[in-house]
Amino acid sequence: MIAVVQRVLEAGVYIDDPHHAETIKTGLCVFLGVEEGDDSSNASWIAKKLSNLRIFCDQDGKMNHSIIDIKGELLLVSQFTLAADCDQGNRPSFIKAAKPELAEPLVEEVGHLLQEYGIPVKCGMFGAMMRVEIQNDGPVTIILKQD
Repeated sequence: MIAVVQRVLEAGVYIDDPHHAETIKTGLCVFLGVEEGDDSSNASWIAKKLSNLRIFCDQDGKMNHSIIDIKGELLLVSQFTLAADCDQGNRPSFIKAAKPELAEPLVEEVGHLLQEYGIPVKCGMFGAMMRVEIQNDGPVTIILKQD
């Protein structure tokens, strides 16, 4: 699993057909890519890491607080293109991306696990063409990948 994590002041995901819109205020926008071979242990690892990642500033301006500490929200957006392989040629290969029947339940599992940590989670729509608007805070962008 690969997650691109952005600390945000606000973020939203919008889909035209079928109409779907979700927005959050202060928190994290997480783009999540599932790769072949990922399973529930990867979902658990990434949910725990996202819940406890200390990338929010304390009163001294140091990154010491997690999304739980600040009572932030999280926008979770599935993004298979994170599994792109661009090593050869100029057209990305997505052979490492998990098939939808594996990826969709794992993205949902990550969302449920984050909610169990007490984080309000809003989601995009799996497989849909989405427009994502982000007001990045910092900017702070972190890439998470379990080795």
